Amino acid sequence: MDDIERTALIEEAVAPVVGDHGLELVDLEWRGLRPRGVLRLYVDKAGGVGIAECERLSRELGDVLDAAAVIDGGYDLEVSSPGLDRQLKKEREYRWAIGKQVRCWLAGGAEVRGRLAEVTSDRLVLERDGERTEVGRAAVAKARLEAEVPWPRKA
Repeated sequence: MDDIERTALIEEAVAPVVGDHGLELVDLEWRGLRPRGVLRLYVDKAGGVGIAECERLSRELGDVLDAAAVIDGGYDLEVSSPGLDRQLKKEREYRWAIGKQVRCWLAGGAEVRGRLAEVTSDRLVLERDGERTEVGRAAVAKARLEAEVPWPRKA
């Protein structure tokens, strides 16, 4: 079984458990390294996900994955939040980022920032200060979340 097939089986096994915890699977990375593989799951929910939630999910997923027998040999399981400034690579990550602030670096060096409003197979739509900007997906060299930290304001 190749890593793509294994990743699909892993996702099939973990998705219901992630959903039962009220979380969304943002990304799944499988690295079948020897002597131990590494499985990384990035999960999120509205308002963010905490360490205790990741720990509970990790314990339950370890049992589910062992019972499903989709991973041969030893592996390390890491469950975490996607992070404040996560790079967006996969289609699922772009869809998860709708409504969040993003920064896109375009081929040729230009940058576009704004709240991601729409994602299609060939374009991204960002909104900033009431203006909508459409960017062709092929022109995006790199895209990353922009941290939105609610800094305390002084009165």
